Amino acid sequence: MDGIGEGEWGKWIWWISMGDGATAGMTLGRNNVVEPTLSRLDKNGAESIADTMAYLQSEGCLLRAEHNHLCEAFLVMSSSAGIQQQQEVLVWLLEPINKIQFMWSIYHNVTLFERALKRSGTKKTAAASQAQATTPVTGNLHPMSSHLPWILPPLIRLLRCIHALWAKPFSESQTGEVKAAKSMTVSEQTSLLGEANKLTRGQVASADGLLDAQREGEPKENNIRNWLRGIRDSGYNVIGLAASLGESFFRCIEGSSVTLALMENVQAMEFRHLRQLIHLVIIPLVKYCPAELWQMWIFNLLQPLFVHCQQALDFSWSSFLREGRAKVPDSFGSLSGSDLKVEVMEEKLLRDLTREVCSVLWVLASPGLNSGLPSLEQLGPANRINSSLKDLESFASSSITGFLMLNAATAIPALRITVEVFSWTDSEAVTKVIPFCFALIHLAVATNRAELSQFVAKDLFSSIMQGLSVELNSITSAELVGLCREIYVYLSDRDPTPRQVLMSLPHMKQEDLLAFDESLSKTASPKEQKIHMRNLLLLASGNKLRALVGQKATNVITNVTTRNRTSAAHHGLSVEEDDHIGLAALS
Repeated sequence: MDGIGEGEWGKWIWWISMGDGATAGMTLGRNNVVEPTLSRLDKNGAESIADTMAYLQSEGCLLRAEHNHLCEAFLVMSSSAGIQQQQEVLVWLLEPINKIQFMWSIYHNVTLFERALKRSGTKKTAAASQAQATTPVTGNLHPMSSHLPWILPPLIRLLRCIHALWAKPFSESQTGEVKAAKSMTVSEQTSLLGEANKLTRGQVASADGLLDAQREGEPKENNIRNWLRGIRDSGYNVIGLAASLGESFFRCIEGSSVTLALMENVQAMEFRHLRQLIHLVIIPLVKYCPAELWQMWIFNLLQPLFVHCQQALDFSWSSFLREGRAKVPDSFGSLSGSDLKVEVMEEKLLRDLTREVCSVLWVLASPGLNSGLPSLEQLGPANRINSSLKDLESFASSSITGFLMLNAATAIPALRITVEVFSWTDSEAVTKVIPFCFALIHLAVATNRAELSQFVAKDLFSSIMQGLSVELNSITSAELVGLCREIYVYLSDRDPTPRQVLMSLPHMKQEDLLAFDESLSKTASPKEQKIHMRNLLLLASGNKLRALVGQKATNVITNVTTRNRTSAAHHGLSVEEDDHIGLAALS
């Protein structure tokens, strides 16, 4: 392999491994001579290192991938020296990059930005990171803050161009090599299938393995594919990591440009790319966006995302449940659509995207983003009078769920996803959406928004019981019964709909419901009330709520499902629809 020779690498590694606490170190001069320096990362030492690295690159002895590894090592060394030291190191590492324009140099620039964001700043313990999951880093003190204004705009434009490759009219006028490069790699396919990851010539397992230039005799499509994948992976990571800096990110770039780049062609995205976008970019943006910028950022991002995801998931799940085949937009290259492997990968892609979308709802319900949302205990007795209820607007600045519900354009697709998840036979997705359901119930109980109250009392209540008819949901049955209990206990006194939903169950009798009400009135214990609710649901459904009947844990393979391909699948219990109540009333 071309690059630094074995001897040179040894000198560099020895120099780096001296550690942070030594008072004397060594540096490598232009003639590859190890020279002493008093301070390993003082200004003169940094300039000497920069000169040496520039010289080795100009001589073709230092590849960009090697350059990035060295830069990362220097960032690790400087991390204990304080913010000012990191800022000085970042200046001589990053500033020269602005002039490089070659394809692979662009890729390595992006990966260097990614590593700089990961390695710089104050280190956190695992406990602190978990405790401050939605708390941004103090942006003004972060050494990367001053570099974001020139790093982000060209990266955003580059990602917008990459996204456009999958959209019309650009997708119709591409060469065969570009079209082939957009298909899924063999390594991605084997990962979806759960097989051992076997790399072939020209394929890489991670972005760090990408090459500086096209290898002789290697298909050009592999290089294009690797470059596109690498830029997407690292570019998404850069945005997500930068978002964790808080206001220094959100105020250094126009939100409209980010929204345009990410959402302009979201309808043309393959499921694997959409899942990646949500995981690496959307979730960090939601977590760390300041409340005063929710309208500019969160609304403009989530509205097109939720609309598209709801439509795409509904179509694919309907196809999967009725025909046994999840129709997804992803390209599998030379594999035939009738291939069993394709069917397995399609189902896996569908489930992965479903769970990631539900993860967004899970984040939206996180306590850190809903500090102003009171608990049911704080709200007081279940039979609260309407005059004590607040306007939904009063929660818009202290609860991101409340903010989301204020805007019908974001609320309707989010609520549709929420109720449809319970019929999609994916227990992990149900687990992720449960906290959002609790947040919706709390909002419905605390506010006087009639449409939200009716949605929770009818659509959500009915959907939860439908979810209880799916045996796979037995692992979350206690939480689902808890949702039913909260809806009935806190809303049935001011809305007759919860009683109507229960009375629609096939074996429910009026005297059973009256006895249930009497049992609830005799205890204030949520645990005992949940037991009464569970017993009532089992009785009223004739033991057809499989998640309650069979609660023993089972190992389920969720990426292979055998289904009747000709007949429609029917799941759950039927509850009559009313176009003037619940979700329909919001539109």
